[in-house]
Amino acid sequence: MMTMQETIRPSADLRNHYNEISKQCRESNMAVIITVNGRGDTVSLSYEEYSRMKSRLELLEILVSAEEDVKAGRVAPMQETFDDLRAMLGGGEN
Repeated sequence: MMTMQETIRPSADLRNHYNEISKQCRESNMAVIITVNGRGDTVSLSYEEYSRMKSRLELLEILVSAEEDVKAGRVAPMQETFDDLRAMLGGGEN
């Protein structure tokens, strides 16, 4: 598992040094935690890192759903599943 590097900056830095914070997020894929009155308030990430995190979360949700299906016995034989997928994708018969 990858651990994201983080740095903490006060909200005044976001107002006064936005370009520096933005560059730090983009170039280092580092999360910048913005504080207000010494407490975490928001997090700034590069758009690319946000997209990667979102994709990982979506995949985890699919895996949790699949695990629930297996536990509930909602499964089908592998060959039947692959045949159905080929048909849906226009791959035709074997």
